[in-house]
Amino acid sequence: MKKKISSFTSQALVIAALMAATSLWLSVAQAQDIPGSETTYDFDDDLVTGDLVRPDGEQLIVRRRGRRASLIQIREHFIPEMLKSVEDL
Repeated sequence: MKKKISSFTSQALVIAALMAATSLWLSVAQAQDIPGSETTYDFDDDLVTGDLVRPDGEQLIVRRRGRRASLIQIREHFIPEMLKSVEDL
């Protein structure tokens, strides 16, 4: 037979878990506050010079193509032609 956990026992387990999590969080926070663990980098000023890099040659200006009519034409009597070809079989 299984025993039911009383509400007092379940509350005590939750409180114990919260206390353990809090103590773990505090120990991690204290470990990060250790003096001397901070690293500092100091860079001197450097002069950076450079030129604008472009491709050799001239730029080509191309006109866009105009809008043209489609070369595909929809057949208006496609279904009647299909039925006529089936009748001939």
